Amino acid sequence: MFAGTPAFAAEALEALVAAGHEIELVLTQPDRPAGRGMKLQASAVKQVALRHGLEVLQPVSLRKGDEAEQVCARLLNPAGKGRPDAMVVAAYGLILPKQVLDAPLEGCLNIHASLLPRWRGAAPIHRAIEAGDAQTGITIMQMDEGLDTGAMCLKSSLSIDGDTTSLLHDRLAIAGATLIVQALELLKDKKLVCVAQPTDGITYAEKIRKEEAPIDWSKSNVCLANKIAAFDPFPGCLTTLPLPQGSEIVKVFEAVLLEQLDSSLVAGTVLQWGPAGLDVQCGRGILRIKTLQRAGAKRLPAELALQNLGLRTGALLS
Repeated sequence: MFAGTPAFAAEALEALVAAGHEIELVLTQPDRPAGRGMKLQASAVKQVALRHGLEVLQPVSLRKGDEAEQVCARLLNPAGKGRPDAMVVAAYGLILPKQVLDAPLEGCLNIHASLLPRWRGAAPIHRAIEAGDAQTGITIMQMDEGLDTGAMCLKSSLSIDGDTTSLLHDRLAIAGATLIVQALELLKDKKLVCVAQPTDGITYAEKIRKEEAPIDWSKSNVCLANKIAAFDPFPGCLTTLPLPQGSEIVKVFEAVLLEQLDSSLVAGTVLQWGPAGLDVQCGRGILRIKTLQRAGAKRLPAELALQNLGLRTGALLS
């Protein structure tokens, strides 16, 4: 069986199908409104499953209610073939109760986008970039009832080198798809070895909140560059431009570090802007913003986005 929802999980489902695994049932989240018309849209996993003729169930919950009980009963005997050998889980988005975790003969294997025990939780890709980690990766984990606390089966490392969350997500999705196929081959041959997570080095990747988006210019340019990369594409980092016609909030993307040892300028001061970008004094160092997005508009090079707005050198961003 397979449980997952977004594109990260869809990559793994495609790989499992290509590897010839018999997938009797796919769990994914219910269709959600999306796009300008807010029409119901199937998850990336559902789209892949339907394309390959796989059965799909979309329960709202697996923990309570008649629907949850019916689905849990199905998981014990999908397609009338008895208990499945294993369930692969990737960014599903619903909590799996004990009866679901215990349904597969070999348990549930989770594709987690970090090198556990670092960055357990909801947003491991974002938080690794925001923290300035040099390395991340994929951990295949035997699931238990805790929050990403299960035993580790396989790991694969990736370097973080100027990646945004969008870019790193795609790289990790491919790595996760490759690693889960390897894990199932080892499991089939009774060679998959799982070891308990160490108690040292545990960190938690809290869910990204829109309230975190505003930029605090008193932070160092390194700290802010990491945050801008981490919040790309969602939710984007925000700053307020002081303009002659009134302030305007814009999203900030793609930032470059410029060094400055000493400065008496207030953090957030606009140093200059032009073809190279928008240079802003930070609490330490200078940040060159390459891309901005005004409300209701697309991303543009900073110079184009700022044209005719009247932003002055010396103005203070907030």
